[in-house]
Amino acid sequence: MIDTELLIAIKDTFIMVLIPTICAVFLGVPLGAVVFLTDKGGIRENKFINIPCNIYINVVRSFPFLIFVVILIPLTRLIFGTAFGLFPASFPICFVAVALYARFTEQSFYDVNSGIIDAALSMKASVFQIVWHFLLVEARSSLVLGLTSAIISFISYSTVMGVVGGGGIGDYAMRYGYNEYNYALVYRVVAIMIVIVFSIQIIGNRISKNLDKKRRIY
Repeated sequence: MIDTELLIAIKDTFIMVLIPTICAVFLGVPLGAVVFLTDKGGIRENKFINIPCNIYINVVRSFPFLIFVVILIPLTRLIFGTAFGLFPASFPICFVAVALYARFTEQSFYDVNSGIIDAALSMKASVFQIVWHFLLVEARSSLVLGLTSAIISFISYSTVMGVVGGGGIGDYAMRYGYNEYNYALVYRVVAIMIVIVFSIQIIGNRISKNLDKKRRIY
């Protein structure tokens, strides 16, 4: 039987993953599109836009996450009034989520057949139309797989957010398992996490395959 504290921890983890996922989709995809479009030889080549975007993506992705959380504490406190709690804990993950999924998006767009883009340009499609009606449609299967991998990474990041009072299942395992030498509980939490990750991966794979089949039909 799952106790109330564990259910609360799972709920907190869900929230800490949901918020960065929303940020990844609504901010990461546009950022990835900008990097793709403004790259050398791109449709709207512009190094003054491309270089800063790439610097942000590369720096955030390469930064040790726990140190990144600590560095963002002043900014987190400025925005939320505190650096501790569930929503402030989600804030650093959002930065990583946007950078991570922006790179996924860029790579997915590069995998799109260049003939598709040439056809769009020959039809005098605007940049927005090229992204919305051609790139996103052709890359949607890959984008779903990228988002699936990203979500699993967000779950991993959320497990360390207990250091700033974020709670979650990782914090639960440390407080009630490791600190109290209750290793059976730790293994139980690990088993739950494995089930969650496998479920997300299976769902993501199925959605991706269905989208790929529909794309090929059209």
